[in-house]
Amino acid sequence: MGKMWALQEAKHKLGQLVEEAQTEGPQIITKRGVEAAVVMSYAEYRKLKKPRQGLVDFFRSSPLMEVELDLQREVTPEREDIEL
Repeated sequence: MGKMWALQEAKHKLGQLVEEAQTEGPQIITKRGVEAAVVMSYAEYRKLKKPRQGLVDFFRSSPLMEVELDLQREVTPEREDIEL
């Protein structure tokens, strides 16, 4: 993850904090030494909030949806047991 920022430092350097979130990734803000918040770019936030596609919808939207597949199981003779 990105750089750790003490809350007071984050308050005083908010512009730099936002810039680094956009260029270097999420930035962690600590309060009394404990991780309290994360600042991230809006683009990363949108990726996280993007609705997830269900498995059925994923397969329905596949470009291979119309491809015919041969799902017949091959019938081959069983092999003979080998003694050791």
